[in-house]
Amino acid sequence: MSADPSAIDPAKTHLVKDLVHDRALVSCRFDAQGRFVFAGSEDNSVVCWDLASGAKTVLAAHDSWPHALASTPDGQTLLTGACDGRLIWWPCAAEKPSPSRTIEAHAGWVNSVAVSPDGKLIATAGNDRLVKLWSAEDGSLIQELPGHPKYVYQATFDPSGRFLASADIAGLVILWDVSVRKEARRLDAGKLSKYDQGQGVDYGGARGLAFSADGQMLFVAGLIEASNPLGAVSNPALVAIDTREGGAAPFLHRPKDDLKGVAWGVKPHPGGFLIAVTGGTGGGALLFWKPGEVNEFARVALPNTGRALDLHPDAIRVATAHHDGHVRIWSLTEKPPG
Repeated sequence: MSADPSAIDPAKTHLVKDLVHDRALVSCRFDAQGRFVFAGSEDNSVVCWDLASGAKTVLAAHDSWPHALASTPDGQTLLTGACDGRLIWWPCAAEKPSPSRTIEAHAGWVNSVAVSPDGKLIATAGNDRLVKLWSAEDGSLIQELPGHPKYVYQATFDPSGRFLASADIAGLVILWDVSVRKEARRLDAGKLSKYDQGQGVDYGGARGLAFSADGQMLFVAGLIEASNPLGAVSNPALVAIDTREGGAAPFLHRPKDDLKGVAWGVKPHPGGFLIAVTGGTGGGALLFWKPGEVNEFARVALPNTGRALDLHPDAIRVATAHHDGHVRIWSLTEKPPG
């Protein structure tokens, strides 16, 4: 099932499914075939819900929070990375899933995991300031990609699979040429980062990262106006970056008014707009932006602070993960009568 463009209306977004776990959630991801939604929990587990039946399965193997989730293109395997430094392979559809492979991927947190469009490569990003490329087939290390001076928070492949983008806490984005496994160029999302001299901390950075369908734009989610970094006082924002050599200057998307929190994820929609989830002291919201427009054209309040989002392959449903332990599935269409 795919979206009828005429039926998509972000302003009419409504809840269609509410899935509940008993601990706070930190991440969520649909499998590539759209059968399951997964969420990483603060109890160190990954929770799987079958979208058709609602059946819930708990995947337990990590020793810390699983922030990083990714599905292989065939939907058969889930990759999970956590603050324990491990990368784990799981069979998605198994009745009682157990790890099919576990590797020690990073010294410290695994913040992000991504699978190449052809399913052959896995990229991870970690607090050891490294991006790494792995073989999806056997889990062997193919290449370490050094270059980030600070924690690397996000990594994602472009739709062609030629480039990999990685982004760190300071807003440095590196575009890697996967074919030669070398840095192609550096991009700037520094508007989303703040170094507080008084408290001696970096705050912000890339909390979400996604390419446009044509690979020419890269969208980075995070925060701006961090007036009190350790007090979590900031506003959510997105930076849109033209990835082409000599492209336009980065463009900042921000809410119409103060909405205290962070943009924890971003997804481009085939309908030509951007979706972001926010969470923080201002509560939670889904924000919808059009390219080139500073402020959102639609906003949907969430019942709890949002911590992650994903777009279903049908481009109709959106999943949001929340601090209250819920994964909520939203439809971007008008609610049926009755």
